[in-house]
Amino acid sequence: MGKRRKNNLQLTFNILPIDEKATRRAVEEYLETVRQYRQIGFIRREAAVTQTYVYREHQSTNAISKQTERIAIYNVDKEAELKEMDRLLSLAMERLSSVQSEVIQRSYLDNEGEFDYISCGEMGLSDSTFRRNKVESLSILASALRLEKLKEPEYCLK
Repeated sequence: MGKRRKNNLQLTFNILPIDEKATRRAVEEYLETVRQYRQIGFIRREAAVTQTYVYREHQSTNAISKQTERIAIYNVDKEAELKEMDRLLSLAMERLSSVQSEVIQRSYLDNEGEFDYISCGEMGLSDSTFRRNKVESLSILASALRLEKLKEPEYCLK
């Protein structure tokens, strides 16, 4: 996530080496999922009226197809998961400063898809300040939502 000031403990003890690219990717995927949920809502799966034919050999597999049960479980679990993601993001966004919150809102959660330089101009920020706020707020969200990805230790790579 760019040049980031490191914590003194992290510099001293070299603990928690965070993979910034993977962390940023994880936070952006999380924000995209919540944005889609807020705009579209949850689309439930439905059972087909007739199941497709599946050829089975003449032997007992003792397998029972529970298509309706699987679909019902998916619908309930996925909707609860999306609501919880939305709730956690709202709590994390409240912890950000107003500028950082607006940067995240404009960059990731609005449906307009405007470019960063347009958002910079509308907010009255320079490009470097906008990007710095974006990086800082993404790192805060990553730690608040527990989406930080750690680097593999060098001894494991060999």
